[in-house]
Amino acid sequence: MPATDHNQGSFLNRISIRRSQFAAVDHIHDQEVVDLDLFQRHVSDRFSLLLSPSTTTTTTDSHETHQTHPPPPKIISISWLRNLLDAFLCCEAEFKTVLVSGRDPAQFSRPPLDRLVPDLLERSVKALDVCNAVTHGVDVIQHWHKLASIAVTSLRQNPVGEGQVRRAKKALTTLLTLMVSDDNKENNANTTTTNNAHATKWADRTRSFSRRGAAITTAAANNKERPSGKNFRSLSWSVSKSWSAAKQIQTMSANLVAPRGAESTGLAQPVYIMNTLIVFIMWALVAAIPCQERNGLPTHFQNIPRNLGWAQPLIGLQEKIGEEWKKKEKKGTAGLLEELKEMEKVANSLLEFADGFEFPMEEEKAAAMAVKVAEMGEICRRMEEGLGPLNQQIREVFHRIVKSRAEVLDVLDHIQVCKHSAPLPY
Repeated sequence: MPATDHNQGSFLNRISIRRSQFAAVDHIHDQEVVDLDLFQRHVSDRFSLLLSPSTTTTTTDSHETHQTHPPPPKIISISWLRNLLDAFLCCEAEFKTVLVSGRDPAQFSRPPLDRLVPDLLERSVKALDVCNAVTHGVDVIQHWHKLASIAVTSLRQNPVGEGQVRRAKKALTTLLTLMVSDDNKENNANTTTTNNAHATKWADRTRSFSRRGAAITTAAANNKERPSGKNFRSLSWSVSKSWSAAKQIQTMSANLVAPRGAESTGLAQPVYIMNTLIVFIMWALVAAIPCQERNGLPTHFQNIPRNLGWAQPLIGLQEKIGEEWKKKEKKGTAGLLEELKEMEKVANSLLEFADGFEFPMEEEKAAAMAVKVAEMGEICRRMEEGLGPLNQQIREVFHRIVKSRAEVLDVLDHIQVCKHSAPLPY
């Protein structure tokens, strides 16, 4: 009897241990589901704010007060892009916590992560190339900002004389020529024809005050050589001439397939979300910032499945950016960035004033010109305050991707070391 009691007790202990193990596994699985749900909800919330910023109202006991907020930034403006990158950095940090923190490293060597994680690492490398190209694009915009600032400073003089007008006219003509020339390099034949017509108009205007400027502008209109500028460089100096931002996005979005079945409730889902976010962020940056060869960009980012709840804000943003790109191709404008569109429009108006300038200027014309100069000054202010921080954020995204990729590679290396150091069975 004592032996029987001992065996029965041992059997019951094993059952209790098994139950504890199953309970622990269930707890881990439940926590994983909670983490995944929170991650998807946070992605949806952050990008919903970019799609339709909300305003808040506060109430007091005596009366209702409306809290004053600055107007929400326009989509694809510098401020909006900064908010976009902030949202991405927050999602990236949370993704790393969901994927790595407290997880068994061996999961990376099992399906489907053994296939999805290397794909993520490969897309990360391609995203680094895009970050470099976009950084150089921001440098180009900063040069355009300097030209616009020269025009504003010249036309703010009181009174405005012929010398100030000639200086402003030269800066504005160079600005519009460079913007049109940059756009000609990336658009299709129909858009190039439209832009060449604009560039030819700037060439005709330039002949009136500078033979050298006319030669530069005409060359740009014929798209035979890049306009010279001491502080301006084409992006081709840092990347291969055959490198294409649009094709890079197309390569990144290839084989980007949403998980199905049981995979949709596991860690495959956040990996797919992060892959999608990386491609979307790079696609939006290339659409907004001048980059080398963007022809056909909207078609190179495949549509996100509409049945995914967390993806609805991204789908809305993708549609809005696609609509703006169609307008760009139709009008032949320089880019999608809101400040660039406004700068080009106001520069055209100021150049019209400069063409018809006669000293002394009539009060009505002077007042109208002062309004446009103030508009250009406001655009320059927003650029001066926003381009530097935007460039810094792009660099931060670059370094964050590098750091996260290195951390995942360390986990993969640890798995390989454990495999090779495991004792052989006898």
